[in-house]
Amino acid sequence: MPAPTALELMRSRYSAYVLGDTDYLRATWAPHTCPADLDVDPSASDAPRWLGLQIKRFSAVDDTHAEVEFVARYKVGGRAHRLHESSRFVRGDDGRWRYVDGDVSDR
Repeated sequence: MPAPTALELMRSRYSAYVLGDTDYLRATWAPHTCPADLDVDPSASDAPRWLGLQIKRFSAVDDTHAEVEFVARYKVGGRAHRLHESSRFVRGDDGRWRYVDGDVSDR
């Protein structure tokens, strides 16, 4: 079942990163921005260990565009990191939301 909002899609995509579900990530990524070399194998030695997701802001720009600002915390090699991103989503003609791209921030 497709995510009813871009916010729910953001949450499900975070779960897909945690689980290493590359197929789901590709299926929910806008085709024109999806990278060819997407690899999120959680068992790889250098893979991040995801610790949590915090939604900072959600805004529906209109019926087909939305933005989600989030902070995802993770560890790599024992060091804690955070990914702070404002993500853009678009709803296609098929009614499904897809991730387009995002701006990473140091804030």
